[in-house]
This record gives sequence, C-alpha cells and structure tokens, in this order.
Amino acid sequence: MTAGLVGTALALALAAPARAGETPAAPASAAPAADAGWRLTPTGTDARFRGLAAVDRRTAWAAGSRGTVLRTTDAGRTWRDVSPPGAEGLELRDVEAFDARRAVVLAIGEGEASRLLRTEDGGATWTETFRNTDPRAFYDCVTFLDPRHGLALSDPVDGRFRVLATDDGGRSWEVRQDTVMPAALPGEAGFAASGQCLVTAAAGGPDVWFATGGAATARVFRSADRGRTWTVTDSPVPAGDPARGVFALAFRDRHHGLAVGGDYRAGQPSPRAAAVTADGGRGWTPAVTPPPAYRSGAAWLPHTRSSALAVGPTGTDLTRDGGRTWRTVDTGSYDTVDCAPDGGCWASGEKGRIAALARR
Repeated sequence: MTAGLVGTALALALAAPARAGETPAAPASAAPAADAGWRLTPTGTDARFRGLAAVDRRTAWAAGSRGTVLRTTDAGRTWRDVSPPGAEGLELRDVEAFDARRAVVLAIGEGEASRLLRTEDGGATWTETFRNTDPRAFYDCVTFLDPRHGLALSDPVDGRFRVLATDDGGRSWEVRQDTVMPAALPGEAGFAASGQCLVTAAAGGPDVWFATGGAATARVFRSADRGRTWTVTDSPVPAGDPARGVFALAFRDRHHGLAVGGDYRAGQPSPRAAAVTADGGRGWTPAVTPPPAYRSGAAWLPHTRSSALAVGPTGTDLTRDGGRTWRTVDTGSYDTVDCAPDGGCWASGEKGRIAALARR
C-alpha cells in the first residue's frame, strides 16, 4: 500500500471527532496532511534497527545491529553515525532518549554481552554504565519513568525475572534485590524484538509493565510502584512455543494498553496477535479483528484516545477504536514504532530502514 494511503488513514484517525468524554483530537496544524505517510530516510547502512526513540518531529535515535547508533536532528534528512567506539560486536536492541544530546542504549545477550551505555553529548562520547557479570542473566529491554528513574529487564534468574534500576538517569545501575516478583513459568522469557517488552505509560506515573512469551501462556506483569512489587495476568495472545507470545506493549495512560505479538517465524500463522486492556493490565481482551500477522511494535498516536499503530516485518496496522479492530495501511517492513508528544512518529527495521511520518 502506498505512503499516501497510510497517510490518509492516519490523517483521518487524528482528525476524527472525539467521543463523549474523550479528549478532542489535535488541531489541524498538528495532524498529518491527507497525503502524508511513512517516508523512508537515507541512513547509509544496512544495520537492523530494533531500538528507536522519538524525541520530536525533528529528532530521533535508532539503535541496531553491529553496535550501530544513529541520530537525526533534521527530521531524517540526514543521520549521523554516533555509534559507541568498539561496539561492533554488540546487538543494540533498545534506546531511550531524553533529548537530542542524552540517551541510553541497551546491548543484549548472555552474560557480559548485556550492557548499558549512556551519552550526554549527542553520541560524541559514550560511557558504559553497566555490564552484566551473571552468566544466567540476559537483558531484553530498558525503560524510563522520568529522566532520573529507569528500569531494565532480564530473563528469569533462579526462577524469577530480574530487574535492574537507576535513579540517576542511567549513570549507574544496580540489581534490585528487594523486588517482589511472581515466579516465572517454564520457558518464559521476554522478547528483545523492538525495545517494547518493558514499558511505562505515555502519560507518565509510577506504573511499569513487561510482556512475556515462550511458555504455555503469554503474560503481562504490572508494577504500580516503579518496579518494586509486581503482579501478573494471563493474556489471550497465543504462546506455547519459544517463538510465540507478546512482543510489545503500549500504554496510553495507566489504564489503557495494547499488546501485540504472535509467532515471529516467517510464514507462521499468528492468530489473536493483539489484545487490549482498560484496567491497567489486570485483564486483557483479544482484539475482535487483530493484525493479520506477527507484529513486534506498537505506539499510540499522540493527541488521540483511540488510535494506534502496530508494525512488523509484513506491514503497519492502524486501529481507531482503541485496539479492538485493526486494518493494514502499509506493507513495508518495520520492527518498531515510536511517537513523540508533538506528533512526530518514526518506524525502523531491517536493512537500515528508518521512516518518518511525513507531512506536506
């Protein structure tokens, strides 16, 4: 499907009248034009970008394979390679950016392959602020509740998911020893596919969620106290295989959330690959019309209460009813998607693909 069609669908979503009791959509100046759509930007690399952070319409960061980090400050017209020196052997799967100068990236893998690095000067220099020394740990995602407080999630160690915490903006990290965490299921793990297996609400607050798969049931864990104590709920997204489960979460506020996933293997069916919650993740309802295939990333569209995007290797889907029904609006391959408060939306994926939601 063409960029014009995805743009038209997004423009209609953003311009749709709010229902009674809902926040009105953004003014026309903040909504995409009817001929807007995903605009691929020239990155000059074939790295795969599963980590993405949208700062605003002009500024975004992407983190990917071979230790690659890119940054743009001109709406994607140019990308600057700001990769950490010596990181070529690392798989960077998540990036959290506070602005055009400050960002934290996560490298995944067993043992010392899992690391966190921070920059305060737009990527000119990097500091390694955490290196995992436990061979049993494998960190999947990182998120920040505010510019000081952040969490990183490891697959289970001794039968429970492990949480790493910072209270100084990622300058230092420590394993949270007092975490109250339900036991993991046999085979249960997080997916480092889009930087969205561990998330906070777009509206802020103390709530944190993470999603799992690989076990008999795909589950969503929730904390209402910045990751100190957790509860867990089953989701209707199918699991039962190491390749299946919930791959990404997106919460508009502390109550309304989306879960997307499926089976990441090419050509494998992914029925019931999306679910919604209206009670903070205590209960989940399968989408009436889910995306037609595996989806690894999701994001709420700013200034709306019911519109969101989901992306995966076979396309982009749009919901205009809070995740109950989805329809495909683009067939380009993306792994993750992120939207900034000013309405700037970005998507990234394989073969150096990074796209911005263009407005003319």
